[in-house]
Amino acid sequence: MNSEIIPPSAEKAESNMQGRQVVDKVVEAANDNCPWYALRLFKGKQNAVEDYFKDHDMECFVPRQMVDYEDKKGRIRHQLRPVVTNLVFVKKTVTTQRMTELVQQSNFQILVIRKERGSKEYSEIPARQMLEFKAMCNPEMGEGLFLSQEEASLKPGDPVEVRFGPLKGLTGRLVRQNRKYYLLKEVTGLGVMVRVSRWCCKAMKGK
Repeated sequence: MNSEIIPPSAEKAESNMQGRQVVDKVVEAANDNCPWYALRLFKGKQNAVEDYFKDHDMECFVPRQMVDYEDKKGRIRHQLRPVVTNLVFVKKTVTTQRMTELVQQSNFQILVIRKERGSKEYSEIPARQMLEFKAMCNPEMGEGLFLSQEEASLKPGDPVEVRFGPLKGLTGRLVRQNRKYYLLKEVTGLGVMVRVSRWCCKAMKGK
């Protein structure tokens, strides 16, 4: 029986093309100026919380990654699972007052992350920052490394813009780990790193 063998170079080219398509969608949506909220959950129920806000016509995002696991028959399966179970991002398409009402009226224990400890103002993630973060979380961008907000803030790196390759147009911090370079993007509550060549990056002036 004949089977088609796809050379590694072809697989890499296809992956790069898929990644490029993801970034192109971000660039096309860059005129969307709606910020996002980060919601912290205290008793899980992530899917139910996501459905709750979707039922109120609000766009949600939960970072997910492909996980390998062994089923009861010893076979390796692949499943898309949330990176963390206590975060849901919700697009700010209603007033702050309405958002507060929705949180209070829900049957879940939810905290909208605030600007700083003791502040009454909700922290808002800028639209472009969130769009780029969503793109880098997409499994089609390749293997991503996820970090807590605390871990991400400890990573030293210069602000850069990617000028070439499948990540072209994205911005973040260029960090080095295990002799490899990554583009790091942070939002409230989480950070994600994607492999990048440092030669494809240009320092952002005045940053």
